[in-house]
This record gives sequence, C-alpha cells and structure tokens, in this order.
Amino acid sequence: MAGQPTDRAATGRLMITVIGLGPGTLDRVPAPVRDLLLTEGRRVIARTRDHPALAELAEHREVVFCDDLYESSDSFDEVYSAIAERVLAAAAVGHVIYAVPGSPAIGEFAVQRILAAADDVEVIAGESFVDAVLAEIGYDPLDRGLQILNGHHLPDPLVLDKPTLIGHLDRPEIMADVLDAVGRVIVEGSMVTVLAGVGASDAVVRTGIVESLDVGLAGLRTSMFVDAVPGGLIGAVQVMRRLRDECPWDREQTHQSLVKNLVEEAYELIEAIGRLPREGIDWVAYAGVEDELGDVLLQVLFHEAIARQKGAFDIDGAAEVLRQKLVRRHPHVFGGVEVDDASEVKMNWDRIKEAEAGGPSESVLDGVAEGLPGLQRASKVQNRAAKVGFDWETAQQVLPKVREETDELERAMSGDGDTDAELGDLLFSVVNLARHLGIDPELALRRATSTFEQRFRRMERSGPLEGLDLDALNRRWNSAKPG
Repeated sequence: MAGQPTDRAATGRLMITVIGLGPGTLDRVPAPVRDLLLTEGRRVIARTRDHPALAELAEHREVVFCDDLYESSDSFDEVYSAIAERVLAAAAVGHVIYAVPGSPAIGEFAVQRILAAADDVEVIAGESFVDAVLAEIGYDPLDRGLQILNGHHLPDPLVLDKPTLIGHLDRPEIMADVLDAVGRVIVEGSMVTVLAGVGASDAVVRTGIVESLDVGLAGLRTSMFVDAVPGGLIGAVQVMRRLRDECPWDREQTHQSLVKNLVEEAYELIEAIGRLPREGIDWVAYAGVEDELGDVLLQVLFHEAIARQKGAFDIDGAAEVLRQKLVRRHPHVFGGVEVDDASEVKMNWDRIKEAEAGGPSESVLDGVAEGLPGLQRASKVQNRAAKVGFDWETAQQVLPKVREETDELERAMSGDGDTDAELGDLLFSVVNLARHLGIDPELALRRATSTFEQRFRRMERSGPLEGLDLDALNRRWNSAKPG
C-alpha cells in the first residue's frame, strides 16, 4: 500500500489501482493522485457517487459508479462481490482505477475481495473517516485506546469500556438500532457525538444524549463517537470495585459474611421465576426476574471484587474458567462428537466432569452437596441412582409407592411407627413422582404456596376471620376461589 502512484501504473503493466479519496473534495487529494485520476485512457470505477470528490471527478471525466449494484443486490455481501466482479472484469481488458471514499483499508470490503482475487494490485492510501473524525473530535487514540465498530454488525454483548467509533451508519433504521444499543450500555444522560460528512464543507456534527439525536443524519459518511462512562456489565463491575475500595460497609465484608446474602438473593430469584407463566410472556413478571437476576449478579461481582483485591482472581479469570468448562463439556457443539438427544448430552457432561475430577468416584452419589435444600437434594440423589438403573420407568409406577408411603404415615400417626421418618419417606416419594413428571418440586411447591396465599388474602378482604368456625371459614375459602 502506498500514498502516491508508482511507475508500475504508468507503464500499463499494472491492471488495477485502488485509490482512496479521503473524506472531502478533490482538492484534499494529493496532486499526483489527482493527476492519475484525470488521465485519459484509464477507466475509472467508483463505489458511489455520494461523495464530494467522486461527484466532482465525474464533472471532469467519465466515471462508472456502482450505486446501481446497491439497488439490485439483496445484501451488502452481494454488493461487495458484485463491485469486485465489475472491477476484475474491467481489469481483464485494460488498466482500471477503482476509487473509493476515505481509505481503501477501512470499511471497503470490496477492496478485500479484489486483493484476494488479483495478484497485481496497487493500493494508494487516502485519509480515512477515522482520521477525519479524530481530528474533528480532537482525540488521540494512544491516550485511552480506540475501538472501531461496524454499525451493521455490533458485537453482542456490546462493551463500550473505551472511546469507540461506530461507522457504517448509512440508513436511519441502522442508526436507530445503534443508538438503542449504545443507550443500554452507557450511563443515562451521557453524551455521544454523531458526525456526518466530516472532512467536507457540508459536514454536520451533533452532540447530545442518545434520545435527542436525529436518525435523519444517517448516511454513507455518517459515524458516531462514544466516550462515556460505561453502563451495563462493565459499568456494574467498575461500580462494585469502587464500592469495595471506598464504601466502609463494603470494605468490611468477607466471602463468608456474604454467604447469607447470596442464599437470600437466590431464593428471591426463585420466587420471581415462580411468577413466570408456563406459556406466553408476562412482561411484568420478567421485569421482576431481571431485577432479581441483577441482585444475584451483585453477589457474584462482590465476591469477585474481594478476590481481586486479594490477588486471587478477577472477573475475566472466572469467566474464562467458565468458558473453557462450557466448551470442554459440549464437544457436540465445539468438537466432532455427535449426539441424538438431550440425554446423551447429559451423559457426556457427566463423563467429562468425572474425568476432570481425576476418574471415577467411590459412589455415584458423591458430589451431591449436603447443603442443598431438601427437595433439590432428594431430586439429585434420585437422579444419580437412576444412572445405574435404580429407578422406575414411568410416573405411573411411582404412584403406588406414594400411596404406600401415605399408608405407612397413617399407621405411624396411629402409634405404629415414626411419623417423622414416614413423613420424610412420603416427601421423598413425591419428589420422585415430580421428577418423573418433569416438574421441579421446589417451583411446584412455591406456586402452590403462592396460590394458597393469594386465595387466603381474598378471604381476609371479605371480612375478619377471627371468631369464625371451620364451616364458615370453608365457605369463605370456597367463595374466594378465582373465577
């Protein structure tokens, strides 16, 4: 790549010269490059007429524009391929100049295709839109770094932890999507700058909050500069680390002192999940889940801040351990293993987990945490036993066991047996039934409890309950039934 034409173009041996015209008019293009563009006998193909220098060039000589390919193609990939094919076809019969806005090295995907297809291509660099924007903004990328993104393909998740330039905002709907995405991951009220046509006399620069910016500024020479305090995940990580350093209460906490908070927040999340409908979308319920997930994430970030302070690990380390584990335990996605169904996925997971632990354990029940809630631990123990075939095949086969345990509890209540043990056996068999039905017993019990609570509160709203006999209470209960 060069900034000036070489002798190869003058001899005619070079079949394609790619020229970057910078962001403005022809007078900003170096004189030798301008002379080459104006030389008669060389065919000039330009990506678009929508550029000051190219529109001006067309007033002085014949230029073949590629705007028609944008209109006839279904995707940008098709456009870039069609442009490259047009240039290569022209080069087959003589030297051709392919002129592009800005720099051939940035955002010119047809140039990449031309370079891949042709051996002898000269590229003459031009001032890029990046140079023009940085000059307009007055920012040196070696200060705090610079991230450059394509508005058509924003990464997900979007991380704006450093000054960021987003280009390719060619259509209002693209710009609207970008503004929406940016607004979700920067602090509310932060300023962003939209720049249209910088480097030319018709340049427009607007700075404001996301909601105030006009998507009508979108165009082929429009970009956005974001240098704001990050929100979203990165913002939460940074806020938690600052709290750990500066807040007296946060500084006093330890991994051990936060355990109760983690458990409490996990249960509150479970409660919020229990409010989700089995089918359809309840946006209010999902808002509750979002809120509670944030509280659980807070606990994760709090432990990360403590560990980081001690030099043990940080959020990137924990995330990388998780990433490696997920890749390792999903060889059917990230490797060549084939599976037929979810049960095979689970079997592979368990085998890989066993290998990670150093080989087979003494018991299939090893690794089931004793600190789990009773219903969950019962389900896990039963699942482990089922792996070796110690299980019923259907839910219908479990029902007689539930009845048997109910009968044994009745006998114990009559004095023949241990009611505590028999009640435990009954609960254990009910968990087994739930497992075969594909129902989470914890969530099922929570839903049932919530249903009872709502109905009981309706009873209370009908009048005082104190002093009513059981028949009256039952009538009140029946009248409180929904529907």
